[in-house]
Amino acid sequence: MKIARIKVAGEIRYAEVIGEGESFRLLAGDLFDERRVTDKEVAAADARLLAPVEPRQLVAIGLNYSKHARESGMAAPKAPVLFVKTLNAIANPGEPILLPRMAPEEVDYEAELAIVIGKQAKHVAEADADNYILGYTCANDVSARDCQLREDVQWARGKCFDTFAPLGPWIETELDGDNLKIRTLLNGKVMQNSNTSDLIFSCRKILSYVSECMTLYPGSVIMTGTPEGVGMGRDPQVFLRDGDTVTIEIEGIGQLTNPVRSE
Repeated sequence: MKIARIKVAGEIRYAEVIGEGESFRLLAGDLFDERRVTDKEVAAADARLLAPVEPRQLVAIGLNYSKHARESGMAAPKAPVLFVKTLNAIANPGEPILLPRMAPEEVDYEAELAIVIGKQAKHVAEADADNYILGYTCANDVSARDCQLREDVQWARGKCFDTFAPLGPWIETELDGDNLKIRTLLNGKVMQNSNTSDLIFSCRKILSYVSECMTLYPGSVIMTGTPEGVGMGRDPQVFLRDGDTVTIEIEGIGQLTNPVRSE
């Protein structure tokens, strides 16, 4: 099932996605427990797509594709590289990614498959991880590379500007996260084109590892890393500019599209 979070008639609701988003069928009950599909259908024109969850935690994994580690000039990590993005970074589908006034020149895209946690998770065995996954969505781990890699001694500022974590368009609950085509299109041109089978650490391994570090809560999101083809790894380098449009596309989920604007 594809599950969207929408605003309709001034109210925020969860809904089943009909087709490729032509309409939505509202859900009732608890998204993470006893949800049920109602007979109330809403046309896409009457609804606004929102980020599919409001997470308590937004966790991310770095250097988790073999080819991306190589293009970054770094060895493949021996354990997942864990960092966090702050919740102010979340952006809705269609909402502009803002090039921050203090660091507008080296803002990069990163297509990522995101895990949405379905129930509270702590010390989860890798073999049991699927029982804690509600589904998957698309994410863009937008990064100010100058802040991340040269100016600061850690990644927080470069990863946490407003709008630096678009999520959407919805959650797909029936997927194997470890074998999906993943792409980035910048102004219609393919920039990243890979498959999650190139993940160094699988979705199940990531969830298990993170759950050893922290309790995960329903609706929390883990971004699983980006494949090769990021802007900083290209020759010449390509960074986001005012007026651009960036689309993250993942097989079985759909497309997450955001325009780019100067702050």
